[in-house]
Amino acid sequence: MSILSISEQQQQLIRQGIATTWLNNAYGDATSSLPKPDIADIHQANDRLIRFAPLLQQLFPELEKSAGIIESPLQIAQSLNKAVNPLGGALYLKMDNNLPVAGSIKARGGIYEVLCFVEELAIQHSLIDSINDDYSVLALSHARDIFSQYSISVGSTGNLGLSIGITATAFGFNTIVHMSCDAKAWKKAKLRSHGVTVIEHDDDYGAAVEAGRLTAEQSVNSYFIDDERSPRLFMGYAVAALRLKQQLKDQNITVDAEHPLFVYLPAGVGGAPGGITFGLKAVFDNNVHCFFAEPVQAPCMLLGMAGAVNSKPCSVYDFGLKIDTDADGLAVGTASQWVCDTIRDLLSGVYTATDDQLYQQLLNLRTLENIKVEPSAAISCLGPAKLHALFNTELAKDVLAKHLGTDQLNVLANSSHIAWLTGGSLVPDEEYAQYLAKAHI
Repeated sequence: MSILSISEQQQQLIRQGIATTWLNNAYGDATSSLPKPDIADIHQANDRLIRFAPLLQQLFPELEKSAGIIESPLQIAQSLNKAVNPLGGALYLKMDNNLPVAGSIKARGGIYEVLCFVEELAIQHSLIDSINDDYSVLALSHARDIFSQYSISVGSTGNLGLSIGITATAFGFNTIVHMSCDAKAWKKAKLRSHGVTVIEHDDDYGAAVEAGRLTAEQSVNSYFIDDERSPRLFMGYAVAALRLKQQLKDQNITVDAEHPLFVYLPAGVGGAPGGITFGLKAVFDNNVHCFFAEPVQAPCMLLGMAGAVNSKPCSVYDFGLKIDTDADGLAVGTASQWVCDTIRDLLSGVYTATDDQLYQQLLNLRTLENIKVEPSAAISCLGPAKLHALFNTELAKDVLAKHLGTDQLNVLANSSHIAWLTGGSLVPDEEYAQYLAKAHI
């Protein structure tokens, strides 16, 4: 394990659970990362989702309006912008909290990887002859009889488990979700209502993933979806960049050197924000600047991104932290080494926030924009203010110039900011009422 680019002062803040913002010294340095996937891989993933769209529409009636495409709106947030964005420019919300089927950002990668496995089995068992065939046959009883001979498993804090559990059982797979100790009771209950086997663990996310991995290795016809090192999950998330590009075009939002785009992504183990960051940088190059957001008690991506390539990321436990946070989707102790090594030169930075700050933004979203999210999703709304605070120090200005370019520091009035809302629509009303009660304290 190694920490290369966190100052002693910042390390002390991390140990004390005090919010901080870290700028990535490895940004733009290709030697700090592994070779990248090709942008053609993103288009291939998008093509697969399009092939499956008519079938998904059959399986999930809520996809009828979108003809089977799983996507969320890009929504301007004028009232929230006035409250949280001192940088200037416009603030938009990427509404993955409303993604159909799974209600969170995990609908992207989780559903996509299930579809990859479905397609493999369909060709292997001659249910289809090629990817040009009619995929609707995969909803028939003969196909379900074959899928039922296989199991799909995953380790999760909650939302990835929901995504995979709901989708895999709809195809007829035996589905097993290993849930960490911080997973919400309502998420376990919802999975079980879909016929998913939920195995509860008295340990954190990493332990749940490892248990799922070991169990799958010992099982026949078992497919394990590995949130810590799955290129398929990663590519499923990366497709969001292609969709966002079209949404920006449809809303006449320019992204170029004079109109930079800033994107704030909640981060757990790293797969979802990492895949989206990879896609955004592939599409918009130096005109987009991505920042991860984490709870002060679980800054695993900050620690992982600050390390060296092929070096096991530091655990938050090594810093005396206990993952004591209500942001269950971000409650991860050690980042994905594969994700860190893949995007280390692409990410601009990471900021952390307290639970009190998350709840304040959760309340802002409700009162100013009438939007319902989980606490983990609300952290993205802090991005503009966190970045603005850095402009008050000369050292940070120098580092920011490396990330943004000297000219871009002067065009913030023309900038666009996207707070990525990663989950919330499936939260039961009584659970959400408790979130609001905490936010009002």
